[in-house]
Amino acid sequence: MLLEMRDIRKTFTGVVALDRVNLRVQAGEIHAIVGENGAGKSTLMKVLSGIYPHGSYDGAIRFDGQERHFEGIRDSERLGIIIIHQELALVPLLSIAENIFLGKETARHGVIDWMAAHGKTQALLKKVGLRESSDALVGQLGIGKQQLVEIAKALSREVKLLILDEPTASLNEEDSQALLDLLLELKAQGITCILISHKLNEIARVADAITVLRDGSTVETLDCRAGPVSEDRVIQAMVGRKMEDRYPRRQPRIGETAFEVRDWHVHHPERGDAFIKGVNLQVKRGEIVGIAGLMGAGRTELAMSIFGRSWGQRISGQVLLNGQPIDVSTVGKAIRHGLAYLTEDRKGYGLVLDEDICFNVPLARLEGVSRAAVIDDAREHQIAQDYRERLRIRCAGVDQKTVHLSGGNQQKVVLSKWLFTNPEVLILDEPTRGIDVGAKYEIYTLIAQLAQEGKCVIVISSELPELLGISDRIYVMDEGRFVAEMPTAEASQEKIMRAIVKTA
Repeated sequence: MLLEMRDIRKTFTGVVALDRVNLRVQAGEIHAIVGENGAGKSTLMKVLSGIYPHGSYDGAIRFDGQERHFEGIRDSERLGIIIIHQELALVPLLSIAENIFLGKETARHGVIDWMAAHGKTQALLKKVGLRESSDALVGQLGIGKQQLVEIAKALSREVKLLILDEPTASLNEEDSQALLDLLLELKAQGITCILISHKLNEIARVADAITVLRDGSTVETLDCRAGPVSEDRVIQAMVGRKMEDRYPRRQPRIGETAFEVRDWHVHHPERGDAFIKGVNLQVKRGEIVGIAGLMGAGRTELAMSIFGRSWGQRISGQVLLNGQPIDVSTVGKAIRHGLAYLTEDRKGYGLVLDEDICFNVPLARLEGVSRAAVIDDAREHQIAQDYRERLRIRCAGVDQKTVHLSGGNQQKVVLSKWLFTNPEVLILDEPTRGIDVGAKYEIYTLIAQLAQEGKCVIVISSELPELLGISDRIYVMDEGRFVAEMPTAEASQEKIMRAIVKTA
């Protein structure tokens, strides 16, 4: 047994985050940890890695045959425990070699030996399947390759236990598969991995064991080596109930066309070339329209260019609401005309993380909580409390900072912010990215309710089953154009991919 965590208990200002959690990981296995957002997965790993030092929690950690007391992350790293967080800890303006050996530089007589560093880096890059030069800037790499750089960095530190927190949350299908293949290769080399993920199909592919957490406690550990473990079995353990349907049932009440984008052209803000090319889009009242496409197809850029021209240059075309042209040339004007855009990057653009829920909820419509341009604190608090109850945001209170919320609850705060503007049209960009199945279902239910209220809903998602499960109609986008349009009843993953491949 490489790792044993016994009766781990961790609290934050009276809130119990972990309640006597137990975890046993055997050497050389891939051990998955699953649970709903807020179940305590990341907190448990922060205890293990020393981010939460010994003394700040109750319980015991036994690693490599001895009980350990980690006072910080350097203590755990010295023993070969390396954690790779969902938000990568790389410096974009430094090279791959500089990032890998940052803080661990090899020096001779006080001078860094760059020749040795670059030589070791190239060997590490080969191990993780990267062909890039060691002096390439990290900021010029895609997210998938940056993940591999992080793993190369871990290998440079003689890793024994590699912890990956949602490593494929921001990756496309191809990069996700490459990363999972690498984990299997590392396992063959004797490296133990702990994998935190909401993507149960990926877990089923690589995991030897699955530990399920719920509400800060261990529910059970499932042995995948004894036989296949179904996704339904895992979901039932995670949420404490059977989920007969992954998507809420609804009977659409679709009206007349209410929102239109006509002949929309957008040029790239840096390169200057045409990026969005003659897009025409219509959404009816009460309709959920999905936009499918591969990474780089232009889906997010289309959404941002429509929403206040917040991406692109030399934009042309018309946006109409209820048959009348509207001015969406700024974000403020777009909001006033009833548009809302939930960004795919909730931490970078959706929230002010260092502020509390009260601060974030009314941000897009401050006039709703102010009198004579002065914020009414009582009104602000009441609005935040109302949305907390309506969207079932799990928190210690609306005065809790959003940085301390789980991903699913952060997403609910972003949704609250836009719902407070009472929009006519909601553009939701990857609304369930990095969110567990239970929280996903709650967001799907909310989307369905908004459609039932007669809102126009546009959903951009990289998960085709999600689009097929919640949409009424789907546009397929490739290289800045819509290349297909189909009712969901006639759509399939194969048909969508065939439409993309035809244009390639």
